Amino acid sequence: MTSFRIAVNELRRLTAGTLPKLAIVALVLVPLLYASFYLYANYDPYARLSKLPAAIVNADTGSGDRNVGHEVTGEVVKSGTFGWHETSADEAQQGVENGKYSFAITIPKDFSAALLSSGNFAPEQATIRLTTNDANNYLSHTIANQVAEQIRGTIAEKVGAEAANRFLIGFSTIYGKTQEAADGAAKLAGGAAQLQSGQQQLADGAARLAAGSSSLASGLNTLKTSTSSLPADTKKLADGAAQVSAGNAQVAAVGATLANGSTDLQNTLNNVNDQLAQRLRDSGLPEAQVQQVLSVLKDLRSPVDQANARVQSASAQLNQLASGASQVATGAATLAASAPQLTNGIAQASDGANSLSTGAAKLDDGQKTALTGSTDLANGASQLRDGLREGLNQIPNPNDPTRTATADTIADPVTVDNAGVASAGTYGAGLAPFFIALATWIGAFVLFLLLRPLSTRAIAAGISPLRVAIGGWLAAAALGVAQVLVLFGAVTWLVGIHVAHPWGAIGFAVLASFTFTAIVHALNAMFGAVGKFLGLVLLVLQLVSAGGTFPWQTLPDALYPLHVVLPMSYVVDGFRHLFYTGASLRSLADIGVLCAYLVAAIAVSALAARKQRVWTVSKLQPELNL
Repeated sequence: MTSFRIAVNELRRLTAGTLPKLAIVALVLVPLLYASFYLYANYDPYARLSKLPAAIVNADTGSGDRNVGHEVTGEVVKSGTFGWHETSADEAQQGVENGKYSFAITIPKDFSAALLSSGNFAPEQATIRLTTNDANNYLSHTIANQVAEQIRGTIAEKVGAEAANRFLIGFSTIYGKTQEAADGAAKLAGGAAQLQSGQQQLADGAARLAAGSSSLASGLNTLKTSTSSLPADTKKLADGAAQVSAGNAQVAAVGATLANGSTDLQNTLNNVNDQLAQRLRDSGLPEAQVQQVLSVLKDLRSPVDQANARVQSASAQLNQLASGASQVATGAATLAASAPQLTNGIAQASDGANSLSTGAAKLDDGQKTALTGSTDLANGASQLRDGLREGLNQIPNPNDPTRTATADTIADPVTVDNAGVASAGTYGAGLAPFFIALATWIGAFVLFLLLRPLSTRAIAAGISPLRVAIGGWLAAAALGVAQVLVLFGAVTWLVGIHVAHPWGAIGFAVLASFTFTAIVHALNAMFGAVGKFLGLVLLVLQLVSAGGTFPWQTLPDALYPLHVVLPMSYVVDGFRHLFYTGASLRSLADIGVLCAYLVAAIAVSALAARKQRVWTVSKLQPELNL
């Protein structure tokens, strides 16, 4: 008798009536009822959070023209994430206590004032009150904490963006004022450069003035020294000129007397000529002789006429000399009278020139100092201009879109780029690997409520223990395949859970069913009724150690070995890869572990079949019969 024949006989035994056939159908549907209904009920609970009643209380009195609490309340109610009800504080408190509301969020009266306090440099942290009641539902508390944190983050981002925007506007104001300062510094630098140039010219002029005034003082000192005896000398000159004038006047008087005498002589000679000519005419001399005599006489008078001309000329010159000497004497007297004033003026001019030279030297020194100062001013103004221009380039001056984007980034500097390798999509899809694995184990467990693990007839007939073991397992394996096929059809078609690699997932589910039925078969074959209890114990141990809900790393350390040893951990891991991504090396490891469990379980079943060849009293009359 082959193993297949043993399995077929066992299945015929179970289908030999209407009720057994219905029982087989019920066994096949057990995993479906367990997993599919649970996954259907928890397919996407987050999409139905709008059915969860929640209260929000806005007691904010606002600050100035802002009421952030009112803005937040409107946005929260409009979001529709929960069944929000805007109520009073007392109603919200009572509603949470009696279960009318799952939780309540209260915005206190000083909310806006606290949020906007940083702008007045009197920072105060704003508070949102979250009221929960675990008696309603513990997960409601967890969800409420997340909601409160999201509201807090949204408000912080909003207020932070406004504060950052005002901060950046302040930068723009600083930029504008610095721009004005830079322009003023540029003008200052230009004026300082012109001042330096003019100061240089002034300094050069002061140096020339100092040199010229020194030379002037030196010359005036020499002139003062040279003219110190001028009054006495001009006095002597005036006296001498007066004496010369008096002498010249006397000489001129003598010359005038001589000229008058010479004139008289000429007049006399002229009369003599006339008288002589008359007498000659009276004597009867012819006119020609008279003229001849007069001509001879004229020749004889020629030296006298010449002398008379010289005397007259000398007299005129003496008169001029006397007049000039008189003028010289008058001028010398005037000069002598003015000489003391002139020397005093020269002395005063010399003293003034000395003072001017001293002042010019001081002016030259002062201008040198002023030139140094104006040079430093020009250099400092240039540095100020360059520094302001350089600083101006470092002051942010964003335009409106850039400022808004920057403010938003400052308020929310970190964003999460979800680059998931795989995504389950919904809550139900995330739990599907665990509950399908669990349903597969339960399906394998309930099969042996009707199936006999080993064929007594085959054992009595002396069939090989391995054949007997495989034959007893094959019947359960066939029904297990039916279980997983029905389960997968319901989960994917009816519940709507998407499977990335359905054929691979079905094949892996069949392998998991083979392994689980083999393990439960081995327990029942080896331990009988106790094996059923051990199957339940393994179910419980695998429930807590498989890591089906929370990551297995969060388990207590004492449960780590169970996670590594028990097969459901590998079934859940394999399902996750096939549901979300695809086969990998870890999937091959999962398959290898299940195959090892399958072979080991069949080996244990074969050992149990071998042991049952020997009939014992405990076998004929067991202490516990289930």
